[in-house]
Amino acid sequence: MDNGTIVALNEKGFGFIKREGQEKDLFFHTNELTNVQFDELREGDKVTFDVAEGPKGLNAVKVTKI
Repeated sequence: MDNGTIVALNEKGFGFIKREGQEKDLFFHTNELTNVQFDELREGDKVTFDVAEGPKGLNAVKVTKI
């Protein structure tokens, strides 16, 4: 599991996470949330997640709010 911070949210159900120690942000989709609803998330929230290869590159999966 990696740690990060939500840096952007889109009302269409996706967002981006800043990984600790990495420059590139990771995309995540509402379908990858665990134990939290998308509308409960706010920019600046701390999360844990796994990283998986998606069709357009690396994505955050199994995203959980800390």
